[in-house]
Amino acid sequence: MKDRITQTFISSRDSLTALEGGLKSLAAGLTQQRATLEHFGTARPGTPLARLHSATVLMEQLLPQMEKALRRLQKAVDEQEREREELEALFHVSSIVNSTLDLSEVLNYVMDQIIELTGAERSFLMLIDEETGALEFKVARNMDRETISGSSFEISRTIVHKVAQEGEPIVTTNAQMDPRFSAQESVVSYSLRSILCVPLKVKDKITGVIYADNRIKAGLFTDRDRDLLAAFANQAAVAIENARLFESVANAKRLMDNIFASITSGVITTDVQDQITLFNRAAERILRLSAREAIGRPLPTVLPSQLQPVLVPIVRRVREREEFVIAQEFEPEVPGRGQVNLSITASPLKDANDETQGVAIVVDDLTERRRLEAKERFIRETFKRYVAPAVVERLIEDPDSLKLGGRRQEITIFFADIRGFTSFSERHDPEMLVEILNQYLAMGAEAVLQEEGTLDKFMGDAVMAFFNAPLPQPDHTLRAVRAALAMRERIQAHHETVEPQYRLSYGVGINVGEAVVGNVGTAQQLNYTAIGDAVNLAKRLQENAQPNQILLSHAAYERVKDYVEVKVLPPIRVKGRQATEQLYELIGLKEDGASDPTAT
Repeated sequence: MKDRITQTFISSRDSLTALEGGLKSLAAGLTQQRATLEHFGTARPGTPLARLHSATVLMEQLLPQMEKALRRLQKAVDEQEREREELEALFHVSSIVNSTLDLSEVLNYVMDQIIELTGAERSFLMLIDEETGALEFKVARNMDRETISGSSFEISRTIVHKVAQEGEPIVTTNAQMDPRFSAQESVVSYSLRSILCVPLKVKDKITGVIYADNRIKAGLFTDRDRDLLAAFANQAAVAIENARLFESVANAKRLMDNIFASITSGVITTDVQDQITLFNRAAERILRLSAREAIGRPLPTVLPSQLQPVLVPIVRRVREREEFVIAQEFEPEVPGRGQVNLSITASPLKDANDETQGVAIVVDDLTERRRLEAKERFIRETFKRYVAPAVVERLIEDPDSLKLGGRRQEITIFFADIRGFTSFSERHDPEMLVEILNQYLAMGAEAVLQEEGTLDKFMGDAVMAFFNAPLPQPDHTLRAVRAALAMRERIQAHHETVEPQYRLSYGVGINVGEAVVGNVGTAQQLNYTAIGDAVNLAKRLQENAQPNQILLSHAAYERVKDYVEVKVLPPIRVKGRQATEQLYELIGLKEDGASDPTAT
């Protein structure tokens, strides 16, 4: 179509050129003929020679009109050809705008076409910065289709800012003589003459300007050039808006890709043929498959064998029945990982018309969570009977701090035994005996738990506890001392509320030393306990304690001597030991004895 139109214009121009040549030849012939006739003299009217002379003169008189009509026709053809070139350029620009998102390519072409069609020397495109409101150069081109450097941006900023503010185009045929601009410094300094400037608009909002000028020729631009430039500006505005929208979509896609890549849940999407269309980084990690292996392949052929019987029916049910599957858990074997705990959520993947286009699958790896939950249950079941709830919670918060495999470590051992309980039990019936025993054991247990000690066991009428396990306690010996004193105070307060025959007392022994701490027993019955010579010594001290007496070994005393008041007792030889043991009777805490010895 374009070639036919071009050929038509060429043929028309050739015909006009031939016609012009014919008129020139006719004029020359008529002039020669008239001269020949005049050579023979004036013929008598009515004769053939006279009529020929009259016709020749008439033809000569008509020739100027014919030449004038030919020039008008030539001008009309020139106008049509220019209009064709302009429309062709606009069409080409429109085609580029609709076929490419390369903004630089589109705008450079637009600027080059403006220069070619208007005869401008330079053309510039400037956009308004949304934050500062300043105009920034985006494209600058010259007659040689080259990009102009920043040092050559010598333009009339007065005209540019006026167009940007008012949104109306400006054309001046000679800025040097135009009273609107002749006094402007830039016009004078840069010798600006023909200037054309139009606004860029997107949805009636001015986003920038296009500026073209010629510093050599005056009278170059017309209103037609202004309208042409406005048309190009509209195309440039469309290109810029398309690029902005594309960049926005691209950014959104990059954001979604980053989100899908960074979330901990595996995300898999399939189309209506069960072909995998998305396989994020978490899915790769959970299922030990790469996205390259998975995308574009049918889901059943990609999944590990133990996943197929579960996941494939879920996907088909969701796609065919448009059902939702929420957090369905199972424990398959995954190659390279072994048995895992997975939770599957699946939902229909719909388009803007609410048509199902596939299935979205979210795979959550619960393996670590279930492992931690099992460990938490184990900790609770193991320690809730032995230690204070606060200690249990700290163990759960930091389960790695717990060593259960039988570990040798330093602890403070606390033994307390009710004095005279055997004879007491002989005087009371079993029901009352158990009730009274539980009251005293509870007072001992509460005192230990208050200091975050570990209740090892109740042995008849005795309480065994230790400190510094399962969690480290830098002041573990002082905690044991405070527990013993608190227990004695509780019992003394209890004595004030009961009859004398129900008043019982503890004898307490406290020692510090290494022991093996851990779970002892069978799978059916485990006890978290401490064993070793240090435990035995604490037990022997308790056996030597009088009612309401708290005995400290030498090792225990050395740990708390700055915080307690004691009475030094004669050394004794305890059962099972050859050497004597120096004993100390605990009287109480010094005034600042309750403070933490680890505090600075």
